[in-house]
Amino acid sequence: MKLDQIRKEIDQIDQELVALLERRMVCVSEVVAYKKAKGLPVLDQGRENKVLEKVASLVDDEQYRSTIQAQFRDLMARSRDFQEEVKARD
Repeated sequence: MKLDQIRKEIDQIDQELVALLERRMVCVSEVVAYKKAKGLPVLDQGRENKVLEKVASLVDDEQYRSTIQAQFRDLMARSRDFQEEVKARD
């Protein structure tokens, strides 16, 4: 496969990822509203640990597992940052 073809495929995947990440952030916004209404903290370490365990179990190729888990750690950290920002605005 040529580099241009590989990059085209990556571009397509990136487009799909952006749409999925945006959908995820809509859900995060709903979580913010729920936590605010119930007086719950932003960080739920137990939930994050479960997400990371599930992610690890979904990865087929072992060589990618730690990288994908790291990406999810970062994703959840960015989600927490967003939740804190929304909480501070209200």
